[in-house]
Amino acid sequence: MPHLPEGAAQPPLPDRERDLDLVEASFVQGFQEAKDPTSFLRLANIPFVGLTPGGQRLHLLRVETAISADVGAVTPSFGGGAVLYDPLPARMVQQRKDLAFVYHDGRTAMRLSFAEARALSDDSAPSKIEFTADASGKG
Repeated sequence: MPHLPEGAAQPPLPDRERDLDLVEASFVQGFQEAKDPTSFLRLANIPFVGLTPGGQRLHLLRVETAISADVGAVTPSFGGGAVLYDPLPARMVQQRKDLAFVYHDGRTAMRLSFAEARALSDDSAPSKIEFTADASGKG
Protein backbone atom coordinates (compact mmCIF):
# COMPACT_ATOMS: atom_id res chain seq x y z
CA MET A 1 0.00 0.00 0.00
CA PRO A 2 1.50 3.33 -1.00
CA HIS A 3 0.30 5.34 2.03
CA LEU A 4 1.54 3.15 4.86
CA PRO A 5 4.15 4.65 7.18
CA GLU A 6 7.66 3.44 6.46
CA GLY A 7 8.31 0.07 8.06
CA ALA A 8 4.60 -0.62 8.69
CA ALA A 9 3.35 -4.04 7.65
CA GLN A 10 0.59 -4.23 5.07
CA PRO A 11 -2.64 -5.46 6.68
CA PRO A 12 -3.71 -8.86 5.34
CA LEU A 13 -6.43 -8.76 2.71
CA PRO A 14 -9.47 -11.00 2.97
CA ASP A 15 -9.09 -14.04 0.68
CA ARG A 16 -11.88 -12.71 -1.55
CA GLU A 17 -9.87 -9.52 -2.28
CA ARG A 18 -6.38 -11.00 -2.57
CA ASP A 19 -4.94 -10.46 -6.08
CA LEU A 20 -8.34 -9.18 -7.29
CA ASP A 21 -6.62 -7.01 -9.92
CA LEU A 22 -4.99 -10.13 -11.40
CA VAL A 23 -8.26 -12.05 -11.26
CA GLU A 24 -10.02 -9.16 -13.02
CA ALA A 25 -7.36 -9.04 -15.77
CA SER A 26 -7.76 -12.81 -16.27
CA PHE A 27 -11.53 -12.38 -16.41
CA VAL A 28 -11.27 -9.78 -19.20
CA GLN A 29 -8.99 -12.02 -21.26
CA GLY A 30 -11.09 -15.14 -20.70
CA PHE A 31 -14.43 -13.43 -21.26
CA GLN A 32 -13.31 -12.07 -24.64
CA GLU A 33 -12.34 -15.61 -25.73
CA ALA A 34 -15.24 -17.49 -24.13
CA LYS A 35 -17.42 -19.51 -26.50
CA ASP A 36 -20.17 -19.55 -23.84
CA PRO A 37 -20.19 -16.14 -22.08
CA THR A 38 -23.18 -17.11 -19.90
CA SER A 39 -21.38 -20.08 -18.36
CA PHE A 40 -18.20 -18.01 -18.03
CA LEU A 41 -20.13 -15.45 -15.95
CA ARG A 42 -21.48 -18.22 -13.74
CA LEU A 43 -17.96 -19.62 -13.19
CA ALA A 44 -16.76 -16.13 -12.23
CA ASN A 45 -19.58 -15.78 -9.66
CA ILE A 46 -21.13 -12.80 -11.45
CA PRO A 47 -24.86 -12.92 -10.66
CA PHE A 48 -27.41 -12.34 -13.41
CA VAL A 49 -29.78 -11.11 -10.72
CA GLY A 50 -28.02 -9.72 -7.69
CA LEU A 51 -29.10 -8.30 -4.38
CA THR A 52 -27.28 -5.39 -2.79
CA PRO A 53 -26.71 -5.44 0.99
CA GLY A 54 -29.73 -3.11 1.23
CA GLY A 55 -31.95 -5.61 -0.60
CA GLN A 56 -32.10 -3.80 -3.96
CA ARG A 57 -32.50 -6.28 -6.85
CA LEU A 58 -30.25 -5.66 -9.88
CA HIS A 59 -30.49 -7.40 -13.27
CA LEU A 60 -27.36 -7.84 -15.40
CA LEU A 61 -27.78 -6.34 -18.88
CA ARG A 62 -24.29 -6.06 -20.31
CA VAL A 63 -20.61 -6.74 -19.73
CA GLU A 64 -18.42 -3.93 -21.07
CA THR A 65 -14.73 -4.31 -21.81
CA ALA A 66 -12.55 -1.60 -23.33
CA ILE A 67 -8.87 -1.23 -24.07
CA SER A 68 -7.22 2.17 -23.99
CA ALA A 69 -3.60 3.23 -24.35
CA ASP A 70 -1.92 6.29 -22.85
CA VAL A 71 0.29 7.56 -25.68
CA GLY A 72 0.92 11.17 -24.58
CA ALA A 73 1.43 13.26 -21.48
CA VAL A 74 0.35 16.78 -20.56
CA THR A 75 2.25 18.76 -17.94
CA PRO A 76 1.73 22.33 -16.73
CA SER A 77 4.24 24.86 -17.99
CA PHE A 78 6.08 27.29 -15.70
CA GLY A 79 4.08 30.41 -15.04
CA GLY A 80 0.73 28.68 -15.61
CA GLY A 81 -1.78 29.47 -18.29
CA ALA A 82 -0.51 26.75 -20.64
CA VAL A 83 0.41 23.09 -20.74
CA LEU A 84 3.11 21.12 -22.50
CA TYR A 85 2.24 18.02 -24.51
CA ASP A 86 4.71 15.25 -25.23
CA PRO A 87 4.10 11.97 -27.06
CA LEU A 88 5.37 9.06 -24.97
CA PRO A 89 8.17 6.80 -26.20
CA ALA A 90 7.02 3.23 -26.88
CA ARG A 91 8.49 1.86 -23.64
CA MET A 92 6.33 4.29 -21.63
CA VAL A 93 3.02 3.64 -23.41
CA GLN A 94 0.61 1.96 -21.03
CA GLN A 95 -2.43 -0.07 -22.01
CA ARG A 96 -5.46 -0.30 -19.74
CA LYS A 97 -8.22 -2.85 -19.87
CA ASP A 98 -11.42 -1.53 -18.36
CA LEU A 99 -14.28 -3.74 -17.24
CA ALA A 100 -17.81 -2.85 -16.12
CA PHE A 101 -21.01 -4.75 -15.46
CA VAL A 102 -24.17 -2.86 -16.40
CA TYR A 103 -27.08 -3.73 -14.13
CA HIS A 104 -30.65 -2.39 -14.14
CA ASP A 105 -32.68 -1.86 -10.99
CA GLY A 106 -36.08 -1.46 -12.68
CA ARG A 107 -35.62 2.29 -13.12
CA THR A 108 -32.11 3.00 -14.33
CA ALA A 109 -28.92 1.33 -15.50
CA MET A 110 -25.79 1.42 -13.34
CA ARG A 111 -22.20 0.38 -13.97
CA LEU A 112 -20.55 -1.82 -11.34
CA SER A 113 -16.92 -2.81 -11.06
CA PHE A 114 -15.78 -6.44 -10.98
CA ALA A 115 -15.51 -6.34 -7.17
CA GLU A 116 -18.94 -4.70 -6.80
CA ALA A 117 -20.64 -7.26 -9.08
CA ARG A 118 -19.02 -10.19 -7.23
CA ALA A 119 -20.11 -8.71 -3.90
CA LEU A 120 -23.80 -8.94 -4.86
CA SER A 121 -25.79 -11.81 -3.35
CA ASP A 122 -26.88 -14.15 -6.14
CA ASP A 123 -30.65 -14.20 -6.68
CA SER A 124 -30.50 -15.43 -10.27
CA ALA A 125 -33.68 -17.50 -10.38
CA PRO A 126 -36.03 -16.39 -13.18
CA SER A 127 -37.61 -13.14 -12.10
CA LYS A 128 -40.18 -10.62 -13.15
CA ILE A 129 -39.93 -6.85 -12.85
CA GLU A 130 -43.29 -5.37 -11.90
CA PHE A 131 -44.23 -1.79 -12.61
CA THR A 132 -46.99 -0.04 -10.71
CA ALA A 133 -49.28 2.39 -12.45
CA ASP A 134 -48.79 6.03 -11.60
CA ALA A 135 -51.66 8.41 -10.80
CA SER A 136 -52.45 8.91 -14.51
CA GLY A 137 -53.02 5.16 -14.97
CA LYS A 138 -50.04 4.86 -17.31
CA GLY A 139 -47.35 2.28 -16.44
